[in-house]
Amino acid sequence: NMKNRRLPFTMGGVITATLAGSMLAGCQSAPPLPPTSPEVVGEFRAGSGYLRGYLDRKALPNSLALLPKPHAEGSAGQAADLAVYTATRALRGSPRWDMATQDANLKFPKAASTFSCAMDMPISQEQTPHLNMLLRRTLLDAGLSTYAAKDSYNRKRPFVVRGEASCTPVEEPTLAKDGSYPSGHAALGWAWALVLSEVAPERTNAVLARGYGFGQAGHMFAAQALAQHERVLRADGDDQPEAQEQALG
Repeated sequence: NMKNRRLPFTMGGVITATLAGSMLAGCQSAPPLPPTSPEVVGEFRAGSGYLRGYLDRKALPNSLALLPKPHAEGSAGQAADLAVYTATRALRGSPRWDMATQDANLKFPKAASTFSCAMDMPISQEQTPHLNMLLRRTLLDAGLSTYAAKDSYNRKRPFVVRGEASCTPVEEPTLAKDGSYPSGHAALGWAWALVLSEVAPERTNAVLARGYGFGQAGHMFAAQALAQHERVLRADGDDQPEAQEQALG
């Protein structure tokens, strides 16, 4: 049942299969190293700062088919979402709020260090060019994978519904016009975590925990409600994946 499959897991599998296929195709001779230069890879949209992903748009997971519908307007579920959002306002000025503000920045080179602590290594264009490029390109794949559902449901973000400020005021005009469900931050955090756990399996627990926390930044900075984060990770509404529970301790 496709609706019971998790979006980030599906996308991670597609990316892994694509990369593996490329490597196997060159097994007869040493395959060329993938490019690490942003100029060679090219931007998704000129001037955006976001590089092209690995996947063709037609190969992206269909979030509209994979994820359940968002809570209905005026429902108890939506009320619960907004209650959690309201509760997070008390965290303003705390270390958790500061981390969420940092996680809201998806531009490189700043975003490259997101998983440095979890991976126990520096990640940058200079020190780890291939890993840095892996993160930059999967960012676009993860983000674009949410738009089939985003464009269909076009759910308003909590800060728009409440008429309040987010912690990323510069981005508010853009975010206000962009649907909140499913959470792009949750998709990206979990996709990055899944990819990196394959790169460094001995760091899996720390990496998964960081990816989950990164996704929570969406509702922390008022761009998404909590359920929109959770539903990306568990499309069928069941309990969190066992590995995620272990990662969170």
